[in-house]
Amino acid sequence: MAKVKKFFVCSNCGATSPKWIGKCPHCGEWNTYIEEVISRDTVTESKDKSWRTQEKASKSKPVPLPEIKAGETTRLTTPDAELNRVLGGGIVPGSLVLIGGQPGIGKSTLLLQLALHVPFTILYISGEESDEQIKMRADRIGGEAKNCYILSETNTSKILKHAQNLRPSLVIIDSIQTLSSPHIDSMPGSVSQVRECAGELQRFAKEEHIPVFIIGHITKEGSIAGPKLLEHIVDAVLQFEGDRNYTYRILRTIKNRFGSTDELGIYEMQASGLREVSNPSELLLSQKDEDLSGSAVAATIEGLRPMLIETQALVSTSVYSAPQRSATGFDLRRLGMLLAVLEKRAGLFFAQNDVFLNIAGGIRVDDPAIDLSIVAALISSLEDVAIPTDVCFAGEVGLSGEIRAVNRVEQRIQEANRLGFKEIYISKYNTKGLDAGRYDIEVKAVSKVQELYYGLFK
Repeated sequence: MAKVKKFFVCSNCGATSPKWIGKCPHCGEWNTYIEEVISRDTVTESKDKSWRTQEKASKSKPVPLPEIKAGETTRLTTPDAELNRVLGGGIVPGSLVLIGGQPGIGKSTLLLQLALHVPFTILYISGEESDEQIKMRADRIGGEAKNCYILSETNTSKILKHAQNLRPSLVIIDSIQTLSSPHIDSMPGSVSQVRECAGELQRFAKEEHIPVFIIGHITKEGSIAGPKLLEHIVDAVLQFEGDRNYTYRILRTIKNRFGSTDELGIYEMQASGLREVSNPSELLLSQKDEDLSGSAVAATIEGLRPMLIETQALVSTSVYSAPQRSATGFDLRRLGMLLAVLEKRAGLFFAQNDVFLNIAGGIRVDDPAIDLSIVAALISSLEDVAIPTDVCFAGEVGLSGEIRAVNRVEQRIQEANRLGFKEIYISKYNTKGLDAGRYDIEVKAVSKVQELYYGLFK
């Protein structure tokens, strides 16, 4: 018989305590301890062998590092080029990938669309929808679906037995919060259940060399629901984000043991599913017939992909004693720093004005190279002078007002040149070794914000 015990588990970090604690001593959060009923097996490792045969249950042994052969792992390449880019070149066999996002953002659609178009066998586990509901969504998305197997089940032991018998190339779990382990007496979605189910899926993926994709819910703060241990267990964490008012969806890499965390995938939500956006620059640049003040184009890079985005600024006279500062898609504290630099180094006063900043397209950018375009947009709105639509910017602004060099400036210039821009402002420290003559675009080098001000508006 299993001995039943009660523990208090921190919902933020997963720490356990025999009694309730107001403040977690591990993560420092308040009122995060909840009571969980945990059933521990008396036979050790019985839960590990619940889905394995005796032949598979052999013990591992240590191997010297020089005897391990590298380079034998072949990634599974999917028809989705954006997903391949975010994962670092494809799906690694035996990997455990967690995809999080807001409800209705398109997580299930993305993975079902993947299951319908790949040439290898996929087992799609759904704990939230019936087979008929998945069939309706699959008919809307379209696809051959001859290699896709659907299973509506929440018991992890039954799921792993089916997966072992079918031997698919990929297993998709929708979602981890609906699964329950027979070894735990807690409710599905609780901290202990999520932790135990994730551990079983990890053991299955590593021992059977079958990659597993897990869909996870997020909290109202935007973090993935469940213990923080869930993000430590998996090999990659992908964040699927976007604004309901926009059709664009962004797939970001939060953690990746097999690739870079700087990659970005862009999709467009349509009635027939998600469409890959291979050229985001044309979609992120607004279409307007006349020049308007407060708008500037930045040449940015996300991962290995250069793209042009539009930064919009509005500077207006404040009617309150404390002027407003608002930024959408950009760090508000960095906006305050740029305003202070313009006041101190360029003699432009924003103290009595409300300042609103927006990155067009509903995306968020952390590249410091967009500082120069934001400064240009702020000056344009303050002076009410429009910047020509064929001018773009790439440069970081320092506290002393200097324009600092940015990485991979040649790729930024090539992207601007390809889209028909006539001028690009960069730091003069980026011109060393740069052959500007081989581009049709005119490269203008500036070293301070004052030079940018007088070059554009004077």
